[in-house]
Amino acid sequence: MTTFDFSTGPERAGSDSIKWRRYAGQDVIPMWVADMDFAAPPAVLEALHARIDHGVFGYADPWPSVAEGVIDGIARDHAWQVKPEWLVWLPGVVTGFNVAVRAVGKPGDGVFTATPVYPPFLHAPGNFEQRLVTTPLVQRGTRWEWDWSRTEAAVADGVRLFMLCNPHNPVGRVFDRDELGRIAVLAERHDLMICSDEIHCGLVLDPAKPHIPIASLDESVAKRTITLMAPSKTWNIPALYCAFAIIPDAGLRTRYKRAMAGIVPHVNVLGLAATEVAYRDCGPWREALLDTLRTNAERVVEVINSLPGLATTPIEATYLAWIDCRKFIAARGITNAAAFFEAAGVGLSDGKDFGLPGFVRLNFGCPPSRLEDGLARIRRAVIS
Repeated sequence: MTTFDFSTGPERAGSDSIKWRRYAGQDVIPMWVADMDFAAPPAVLEALHARIDHGVFGYADPWPSVAEGVIDGIARDHAWQVKPEWLVWLPGVVTGFNVAVRAVGKPGDGVFTATPVYPPFLHAPGNFEQRLVTTPLVQRGTRWEWDWSRTEAAVADGVRLFMLCNPHNPVGRVFDRDELGRIAVLAERHDLMICSDEIHCGLVLDPAKPHIPIASLDESVAKRTITLMAPSKTWNIPALYCAFAIIPDAGLRTRYKRAMAGIVPHVNVLGLAATEVAYRDCGPWREALLDTLRTNAERVVEVINSLPGLATTPIEATYLAWIDCRKFIAARGITNAAAFFEAAGVGLSDGKDFGLPGFVRLNFGCPPSRLEDGLARIRRAVIS
């Protein structure tokens, strides 16, 4: 059996990494932007070398085995049978949900999402003169949940598109069948289209909470859903710029492609080569990665919840921890938690960018020794 070592990673300091260049020359561990400090799977690297050795990089379209690899992977991992004609290839998921806003609504229409959420969700409506409509997720005990009455009131306000993030970035929830069913009912009742960003679907940490694509619930919800997926987070290849929309309804798919026309570029051929191999051959690598991420997640929760004024919730999916610093910053008279921890040598994402000040997001997709270093710096800063 092949074994994979996640105890170390390539040296990224001084490289082209956005994540690491932010703190070039500083004693700061970057734990902010959502890419991991692990090399891509060996099979992906081999496929890229083979494609480069071919030596010709002319214009290319996705070839049949790319779609086959994706379709087989989704069926295997998420019990959803996708048809080849449903796939629309994209250079990225952010492109994908911006196209969805453009395809579904017109200036003045509302686009709904729940906060906190991945920051580009908050900016996409304004890119097309549409209105951002939000309600907050609510924390009940150790779980972030929907406020259903406020959500229903919000989507009744001229909303045309419901933007869902599942698994959720940053709170780490995997929404269950009941929650997804209630969203589907809301969409039916208010005639909403759904754009579901499921980019973290391969990173479910809790085996008891499998990812369910909302479009897989039934044919009715599938007809009004644009599902966005990519190999980029799971197999750590975001800069290869390959993603796809899954759009079962032919009419909606036509509108979506029309909104792309002349604006969205073709997918990078190396991204396509990597995608095929990732979905087809890299399941064992993913399982080994998940073992490391589960251990890292448990360690983050243990340490953060032991520190005065800090708290986080169990992480069901992703390699991201959402940390509540509000009590800590109130007690210390601090205005910005992310700036405070950066000064202590840990670079985290600021919660205000996600629509919820007073929180930070920590990326634990790194070797355990690096995580321990980062957590030790946080601990020293908090108890000093």
